[in-house]
Formats: sequence, structure tokens, C-alpha cells
Amino acid sequence: MSERYKPNTTVATIIHCAGKFLLVEELIDGEVRYNQPAGHLEAGESIIEACKREILEETGLIITPFSLVGIYQFTANPELAFVRFTFCAELPIQVKCEPLDPAITRTHWFSREQIAQKSAQMRSPLVLKSIDDFIKQQGKHYSVRLLNADYL
Repeated sequence: MSERYKPNTTVATIIHCAGKFLLVEELIDGEVRYNQPAGHLEAGESIIEACKREILEETGLIITPFSLVGIYQFTANPELAFVRFTFCAELPIQVKCEPLDPAITRTHWFSREQIAQKSAQMRSPLVLKSIDDFIKQQGKHYSVRLLNADYL
């Protein structure tokens, strides 16, 4: 393995309500990019704690993901790869979000079709891929107990 190669563990949460998905908007290198609330796992925190922290920082919402959609591997470039744990949460109503992280410029509720139309602006191809997996699974996601960690 190259010494420059840096594997990273990230978490993301698909937040769904009535056919819409909550995405965060951020400016990266002067360009608008969209993503699920997501980020890196920090030392000393569980994967679920990381999800809750990222959701709070990027949306202002206090949510605990209820199940795992999938674990994805993504190579961003020859020196950077990610293992991304993607979870999901359902909300009964679409709420207005107030991001705490100044890097998040706005939040949006988009349909799957709207997200597909903006695919070139997604932070990674995993945004749409994980939403498609969420839809295909029709509520039959994996228990967070697979993680073998205290999360409640």
C-alpha cells in the first residue's frame, strides 16, 4: 500500500419523508455540491454517534438513524478511498433545517428524480446509489445491531 494512500471511514444518513430526501448543500472549490448529512468518524466515537453528530452539525436536527442501508467503498482518487456506512431515518413531516456547520450553505428536500437531475453536482456517486438502494430495499434495511456497538 502506498504511504500516500489514506483510507477513511465515513458515515452518511439518508433522511426521508414522503418521497423526498434531505440533502445538504456546500461550496467545494467554488462549486455547489450536494450530499446526505455525512462526515468522518472521529476517534473515540461509535459509528452511530458519528451519524448523530453529523446530522446535528449539518442540519440542526437531533435524529438517531434506525437502520443500515449499506456499506460502500469509494475511491475518490489514487490516494484517497472511503468506506462509507450509510444509514437511514424517516421523518413524519418535512422540517426546516438550521445547519450549525458554516460549511453547509443550505438544506433541500429533493425527490429522487430531482437528485438524479443534479447528479453532476453530487459530492460522490454514492449519494444517488445509496438512495436507489434505500428505495429498492422497500424498508427492509439492516439492523444497526450489526455494528456490535452500543448505540442507544
